[in-house]
Amino acid sequence: MVNLKNALGADELTNKKVGLPRALLAEFLGTLFLNFFGCGAVLTENVVAISLAFGLVVAGVIQGIGHISGGHINPAVTLGLTVIGKVPIIRSILYVVAQCAGAIAGSAILRALSAESPISRHPVETVLGAVKLSEQITPVQGFGVEFFLALILVLVVCGACDAAKPDSKGIAPLIIGLTVTVGHLVGIPRTGAGMNPARSLGSAVVMSSFDNHWVYWVGPIMGGIAGALIYVHAIGPAKQPEAPARTYNSVATEEKELQNLTSRKTVSPA
Repeated sequence: MVNLKNALGADELTNKKVGLPRALLAEFLGTLFLNFFGCGAVLTENVVAISLAFGLVVAGVIQGIGHISGGHINPAVTLGLTVIGKVPIIRSILYVVAQCAGAIAGSAILRALSAESPISRHPVETVLGAVKLSEQITPVQGFGVEFFLALILVLVVCGACDAAKPDSKGIAPLIIGLTVTVGHLVGIPRTGAGMNPARSLGSAVVMSSFDNHWVYWVGPIMGGIAGALIYVHAIGPAKQPEAPARTYNSVATEEKELQNLTSRKTVSPA
């Protein structure tokens, strides 16, 4: 019963010390910035520029809100961490809701600040970064692409944020951001590189475009769960450094030093 309560995390709803409202606001703002800046770069029509924009904004957002909410800004990351017990179920659900709301808000702001037909040759769908499968890619292939994009992302998140690797904590945002960049370099020509169900939903809602939208939810979520499970159960998390073994000589030395210290304390001053 206690394990079930811990898994659900129901106490977080009433425990003010947990800071759940602040974490939800952080996730909302994080995905808002992701969709505004990442999708805003789609207008360049340059795959490298778009990929760097998404990667850099992810790195920046994680650096800014990571200490508050963990900086998930992606339902695939949140649900992957939930499956391996890193995030309580109730917090996970609320995170996904906040992420989706933030992504929709970010895309809505981007649309409000964009011309309907900029430079006449850019359709508004392109301006807002709505994802869609390329003509040569089937929905099943699209699912596979999105699956592997999220798998590598969550695998890297687990490795970069492993508590037993404190040395990687400072560069974790950059490493995760670069992983997002690589994912977009591969995914943009094939699926538009959703890689994030909330990010895909934000553009889809604003544009009312839901063609093959299931691909951008099922693929990343399944990939994220797979990545988390592979890290924990196949690769194995990093191990805490073992304390140096105490040899017979080291124990004897410690006992001798303790005796000397005790004898000094018992001798009265002259």
